[in-house]
Amino acid sequence: MTQFVLSCLIPTFLLSLSLTGLMRLIAPRVGLIDKPAARKVHTTPTALGGGVGIVLGFLIPMGLALALINIKAFEPMLQSFLSPDLLEHVDGMRYKTPQMLLILGSGLIIAVMGLIDDLRPLGWKLRFGIQILLSSLIVYNGVNATVFVSHPVISGVLSVLWLVTLINAFNFLDNMDALTGGIGFIACCIFSVIMLNMTGEPRWFVAGTLLCLAGAIAGFLVHNWPPTKIFMGDAGSTFIGLMLGTMSISGTFYDESMPSRHVILAPLCVLAIPLYDFTTVIIIRLKRGLSPWHPDKNHFSHRLVELGLSRKYAVMTIHLATLTTGLAGLLLYSVDTWPPAWTILAIVFCVMAIITVLERAGRKKFDRQQREAAAKGISEA
Repeated sequence: MTQFVLSCLIPTFLLSLSLTGLMRLIAPRVGLIDKPAARKVHTTPTALGGGVGIVLGFLIPMGLALALINIKAFEPMLQSFLSPDLLEHVDGMRYKTPQMLLILGSGLIIAVMGLIDDLRPLGWKLRFGIQILLSSLIVYNGVNATVFVSHPVISGVLSVLWLVTLINAFNFLDNMDALTGGIGFIACCIFSVIMLNMTGEPRWFVAGTLLCLAGAIAGFLVHNWPPTKIFMGDAGSTFIGLMLGTMSISGTFYDESMPSRHVILAPLCVLAIPLYDFTTVIIIRLKRGLSPWHPDKNHFSHRLVELGLSRKYAVMTIHLATLTTGLAGLLLYSVDTWPPAWTILAIVFCVMAIITVLERAGRKKFDRQQREAAAKGISEA
């Protein structure tokens, strides 16, 4: 298994590391620059397009892997390279190839749309419409979370909602250095552990895809960790959201060999932080009569900074909170009945409650500072 993990992580890491470095040179020449603004936390112009490194660092190895699996000429290579456990699943991987090509193609479209948006902002209605269309196409072709709901229309709508929510949740998170990348990396690693060790039998295909994505994100993070040299932009954040959404549906978190259905809640635990941030920001904006896609500083990361943390430590705090809820998701597989499962879910709830308290405190401090600044301006006038 160690060989499998490293063979997924290392190539995508090295390719993403190199391509992101190349984008640092190309981005300024083509106008991919994120300039400081009132609703942004960086103070110097920074290159965009790091998401291209993530996307290509992931898609190129995945494309080669699918070619190796499906082209008969490479059969002897597969026999010598893959372990007996993996060889048993080659036919299943071939069967899944058309579906995987659809996912990868949709991810590429989402990334290109994000790159265009980084260059010249697109309207949110167009972006949202394309997200719904691609998500519906993916779900229609079998990437469908039943969630124990027998009606196909209901499960299909829930699956599309899940994909669109994660695309935008990870896009919303991309407001500080290494924030989206770090959370994406943590989620990929935890989902991979579940797919390889916690289910009735290893889900090699889904786990391998997640590990490849983790490697690509890690390669980008080398350039994105403070001091930041490049941002991922919408191309990277929306791509990560779609890939995590599809893989969290494709991965079977529950089967009949498991004693209880509570493990179906594991993805919600792993992704609790981005889902919480996305939901609360949307609610705040709607309460203020603003568009849900109106940029502002109402994210959890901004509130931690308002409370006095540096941006670096605010991001690290959110990473640790994500790791905590993710480990709770892993713990769900260690209990057999609902009572201990409820205890684990209560831990996740307490983490969310701590975040809520910190957010409210940060928001009140920010509002007080705004009122004081306004009053000072009036008195000086």
